[in-house]
Amino acid sequence: MASMASMAVCYSLATLSSTKPLLSHKKTTSIANLKSHGRNLQSSLVGAKLAISKTTRPLSSRRLGTSSSEVTCSTSASPLPSALLFDCDGVLVDTEKDGHRVSYNETFKEKELSVTWDVDLYAELLKIGGGKERMTAYFNKMGWPKNAPKSEEERKAFVASLHKRKTELFAALIEKRLLPLRPGVVKLIDQALAEGVKVAVCSTSVEKAVSAIVTFLLGPERAEKIKIFAGDVVARKKPDPAIYELAANTLGVDPSSCVVIEDSGIGLAAAKAAGMKCIVTKSGYTANQEFPNADAVFDFIGDPPEERFDLAFCGSLLKQ
Repeated sequence: MASMASMAVCYSLATLSSTKPLLSHKKTTSIANLKSHGRNLQSSLVGAKLAISKTTRPLSSRRLGTSSSEVTCSTSASPLPSALLFDCDGVLVDTEKDGHRVSYNETFKEKELSVTWDVDLYAELLKIGGGKERMTAYFNKMGWPKNAPKSEEERKAFVASLHKRKTELFAALIEKRLLPLRPGVVKLIDQALAEGVKVAVCSTSVEKAVSAIVTFLLGPERAEKIKIFAGDVVARKKPDPAIYELAANTLGVDPSSCVVIEDSGIGLAAAKAAGMKCIVTKSGYTANQEFPNADAVFDFIGDPPEERFDLAFCGSLLKQ
């Protein structure tokens, strides 16, 4: 478009320069011609400017993978989400490496299973949604412990007992407040609650573990206003969209008006399959991963002066 404007300007200049000398026997006519060409030049410039402004799209306020300290927010005219839905582990608290993984290993040690999940192995296991499903997949591949039962039903009960103990150890860790909330979580939740936006936590972790995080780390007053969808409340875990679909139905909101905060690929897939907007805030285990299908990607939510985005930015995604 800039080249079109240049052509228009050059044409007008060329036309102006090709006019007859002003010192002629018809002085008044020459002056009139000069004024006429001047108007033509001005018209060409204005026309070119309008052409550019009409065809050039403004830059989006959305930023992907930013680690800048600049806040990304929308204009004041942005709509607000009907609901703000948070994943729990990795979003509210970076729990996986030093929380859940440690609790699994403590459980394995107590039960004398000779199993240890190191950091890299656990990163692979996180691609499987659900703790019981994670353990089952691991034992199916690596071999079941010698003291594990043989039948499928008994093995389900065995895994469930391991997971129950893991959850108890994890909840005790949360109650000691050894794992902090991630930056900006409280700020964003408070913004949403103040504006009447519904807030929920949707997690594949069991309800007891999620409730411990919400109650002990966010506080009982906030916890009373936050709906929890967790564990086996749905038959199919993320990346299946069932938990987000259940949340939308229960809260009485349209999925397209919801914004999800996730940290993983399976969580992102679940949110998008449910027809919702999704912001990824990378966690310790997903810091080096790419999320091309996300509506926005940040390193964390952030508090001022390190704020990355706010409720208004969440609302701006609904217009895209």
